[in-house]
Formats: sequence, C-alpha cells, structure tokens
Amino acid sequence: MLNASQVIADQTDTIMAQWIEVVRQERQIESSLNMSDTALGDSLPILLKTLAAVLQHPQKNLFERIAEVSLEHGTLRAGQGYDAAEIAKEYGLLRRMIFSVLEEECLKGSPQEIIQLFSQINTVLDEAISICFKSYMEARLQELEQLQSQLTLTNQELTRLIEASKDNLSYLAHELKTPLTAVIGYSELLLRLQKQNANADMASPSLQSIERVLQGGQHLLRIVNDSLELSRYESAQIQLNLEWIDVCSLITRVSEMLEPLAQAENLQLKLDCDRAPSKILTDSFRLQQVLTNLVGNAIRYTDVGFIQIRCESLPDDKCFFAVTDTGIGIDPSDCDRIFEPFSQAFLNQGQRKQEGTGLGLAIVSRLVKLLHGEIDLVSEVGVGSTFTVTLPIKIQVEQTDQ
Repeated sequence: MLNASQVIADQTDTIMAQWIEVVRQERQIESSLNMSDTALGDSLPILLKTLAAVLQHPQKNLFERIAEVSLEHGTLRAGQGYDAAEIAKEYGLLRRMIFSVLEEECLKGSPQEIIQLFSQINTVLDEAISICFKSYMEARLQELEQLQSQLTLTNQELTRLIEASKDNLSYLAHELKTPLTAVIGYSELLLRLQKQNANADMASPSLQSIERVLQGGQHLLRIVNDSLELSRYESAQIQLNLEWIDVCSLITRVSEMLEPLAQAENLQLKLDCDRAPSKILTDSFRLQQVLTNLVGNAIRYTDVGFIQIRCESLPDDKCFFAVTDTGIGIDPSDCDRIFEPFSQAFLNQGQRKQEGTGLGLAIVSRLVKLLHGEIDLVSEVGVGSTFTVTLPIKIQVEQTDQ
C-alpha cells in the first residue's frame, strides 16, 4: 500500500524549496524575478498539505479547502502582475516536483496503485488550477473595470479642459482684436501722414519703425482671426449657407483679389475653367475662403514661375479645384502634418517675405471637410506643389447638420 500522503506531508518543505529553485531558473515566469521566496511560495504549502490530506482520506470532501487556497492564490497572482501562461507554468512545475518526490515511493506499488495515485493527484491539482484561474480572471476583470472607470473620468476631465481652453481662446482672441485694430489703424494713419509730408525722408528710421509696427500688427491680427476661425470649426459653430454659384465667376473673383500680390512677386496667375461645371450647390464664402488660402500660400512660397487655378467636372456628380505652383515644394515627410494647426513645413528653407500663421492649411482642411469634400497634396521639393480639392456638385441639405 502506497503511503504517498505521508511522503508529501513530510517533504512539503523539500518540494517547495526545489520548486522555488526551478521557478527562479525558468525564464518564462518573469514576474517572479523580483519576488521574495515567501511571496513566491504564497499559499502553495497549504495546497500541498491539503493534497496530502485528500490522499490520506479520499472519502472526505476537502475540495472546499482547496478552493479557498486556490482562490486566494489566483487573486494574489493577479495583483503581482502574473499573466495566465506564467500561472500555468508554475503549476506545471509544481506537479513535476510532486511526482519527483514520490518517485521512490511509487516503485513500491503496483501499476494499478500508481495509476490511482496519479489520478488523485491530477484531480486535486486540476481543480486547484481551475479555481485559481477563475479568481485570477475575476481580479483582472475588476482591474480593467476600475481602469475603464478611471479612463472615463479622465476623458471627461480632458473634454472639459479642452472645451474650456476653446472658450478661453475665443474670448482672448476677441479681446485682442479691438486693441490690435486700433494699433493698425493709428499706424496706417501715422504712416500716411508721414508719406504726405513732402520733406519726409522715406528711408528714415522712424518711418521704418512705423512700417514694422504696422506689419507686426497685421500679422498678429491674421493669427487672431485664424485662431477664431479654427476655434469656431472645432466647436461646430460654422453653419453652411448653401446656394447655387457660378464656378468661373468665383475663381475669377479670387484671381482678381490676389492678382496684385502675384504681380508684386513677378508671378503669373493662370486660370483654367474650360471643363468646369457651370454651377455647383455649395457655400460660396467658405469655398472662396479655401481657394484664397491655397492661392495665397502658393504666392507666398513661389519665387519664380506661375500659379494656376484649375477646375474640372468629375464623374459621380463631383468636381475638383486644383491650385498648382512652381514654388519651393514640400518634403514628403512634411506632407502628413502640413494640415495640422501651427505646422509649417518651410521653416528650414529660409524666411519668406510674408510669413504665414501656420493655421491657413489647417483651416482649409477643416473647411473642405465641412463642404463634404477631400483635399490631396502632391509636391516635390524644388519643383512645386498641387493642392486638389474634390467637392460634390450638390451638397445634400440633410448632410449639413452639425
């Protein structure tokens, strides 16, 4: 008759010592590396003593004690950062250590007794593993629920802070516009009076200082206006005013408005509307704003050559507007971020005569989305860029709901 119960009870410390040594050497159980022997062993000695009791009194129902020990072990392992594979591995090593200690005792028994013993041990350990995994998963699910609650609260707080920052930005921009307008107005008046003076030296430091103040004020006002426009879009305050518009007339209007800037840089402004649709249903002001920004950017970053505005009809009731320049171009690595706020891809290519705010293309991309269109960029450094805006011929009224 095998006395495996007594062997396990007497050799519990030996089994645990061997098990801890093997676990330390097992690279697949990384969570155990920085744990003390006591923390690593946890409640497994109690499990071994319970196993010995089950083998000694198989008729007694001791699985409640096994369940209690295994539940505690699974919860602890979850708190220690174990993953499921590590728990399975440590139980596998424990099973191996138990059979190793019982090897000499098993040689005394018959094959039937050995099979019965192995079956009893496996039943107890399998039950322990099952209950351990159950408590482990419950603890992990509880952690995930707590994490989800924390993330929800954090997200709500971030949303509140973002909305507050938008409100603060709008308020600040509105407050800045009034004094800026006054600075620009008085600078223009002073500059005009100075230039009307027949004896005024146009190269005098005072006159140049006034011009710098005027240019700085105008640039700051553009930043304020662009920030307000971006803030209005982000807070869904922009509503479309749909109407049927003459495409060629709109493009001509944009061209006439920006022609002086192009001429001042000795650039040719070309128009191609021969294959454009006669009319489209869209927001005239917002589309003009898109084209003005794109053409203005093209003029700013083109030193020699031309800027072309082209419009053509497309299948599926669509059309496209393309603004092509022969400017400095954009590096491919910058193309993905060029439509983000305050992103300028040209900072390493020299200062421009009229620096932008870094918001123009961000506003353009958002307005194009508002018009239910898409914008694409094809560019090559030193060759030029083409911005293509694809829009529907007719925006459906129900699509304009914010």
